Amino acid sequence: MSSFKKFTDFLFSKQSLRYMCTSHFWGPVSNFGIPIAAILDLKKDPDLISGPMTGSLIAYSLVFMRYSMAVTPKNYLLFGCHFVNEIAQLAQGFRWVNHYYSSDKKSKEIEAAPSASST
Repeated sequence: MSSFKKFTDFLFSKQSLRYMCTSHFWGPVSNFGIPIAAILDLKKDPDLISGPMTGSLIAYSLVFMRYSMAVTPKNYLLFGCHFVNEIAQLAQGFRWVNHYYSSDKKSKEIEAAPSASST
């Protein structure tokens, strides 16, 4: 039996189709929009990043990673969604911190500011 045939038999089995008609499947699938958006935003200007929102999404994903393992049956798809989101939001958080609090930016601002002694 070919591996493609095995896969299609599994995919269209009653058990798989029953699972795909539950919120255990569609909740995480629809939630994947958040990490996908965060990954796509990694190349955008850091001025567009909201620090408080990024922090909230980091905490949100941690809570739901724990929740996905606490429910019965364990929801590995939800865990995967929030794991990807956690990594993406941490990357955005590091970009935000680096942009607003890095020593390079502060030194450039100090150099660019007119000195008080020159007047």
